[in-house]
Amino acid sequence: MMTKEAEKLVMTRSLTKSDLMVPALLIALSVVPTVGGVVRLMSVANDDAVTADNARFLDAPAPVVLHVVSATLYCLLGAFQFSRGVRLRWPRVHRRAGVLLTLCGLLAGLTGFWMTVRYPIPTGLQGPILYVVRLVVASAMIASIAVAWSSILRRNIARHEAFMIRAYALGQGASTQVVVLLPWMLISHESHGVTRDLLMTLSWGINVVIAESIIRSRASQGVPLRFAFRMILSQQQCKPSGDRMGAEK
Repeated sequence: MMTKEAEKLVMTRSLTKSDLMVPALLIALSVVPTVGGVVRLMSVANDDAVTADNARFLDAPAPVVLHVVSATLYCLLGAFQFSRGVRLRWPRVHRRAGVLLTLCGLLAGLTGFWMTVRYPIPTGLQGPILYVVRLVVASAMIASIAVAWSSILRRNIARHEAFMIRAYALGQGASTQVVVLLPWMLISHESHGVTRDLLMTLSWGINVVIAESIIRSRASQGVPLRFAFRMILSQQQCKPSGDRMGAEK
């Protein structure tokens, strides 16, 4: 257990550019899907004219509303959970946000699964390949969050972090799909069909590869998060006494 003085030293540590770089990149990646989700919610709220693309949402708006809200919170707020500096400086906020994000992630996965199965999605927007992939992704996301939650209750921080990274990577599928699909749509002037389904699948695959690379990189470094407190404390204690006195003023 750390003393109150030790906790104070850790929690007053200044954030560095690297602490904010990851959240900034993840939020930037989430901008387009977030805007798209807001537009979708406005369409449902305004009861726009029924078309083949929006009929399913107008007939049963609750699932898509819950999905957009939960997925948006999950992607935006979740970005800060991956900053080591933020976690160390505000550990209580990290834990409380984690509870909220667990609920949001589970809700996003469950509603995504439900919409895939129950919504009458046009074949051009979801063929057999994408149908199966969406069910697998939603199930994997839910399972990853469940394992991550179980792991943190058992104080297995490394396993918790690994599965939260996996869950977040799957939840960020829409963001990567924007990056992958947009060039194809601009070049081919198409937005439907098998190619679209394959590119959307590829986007999730890219996220999974990146997530697993990050997890392996962290494992190879061999520095569990619980030792980060000790590292910061040792750095603080190595400072000249004048520097520490100045920081306390």
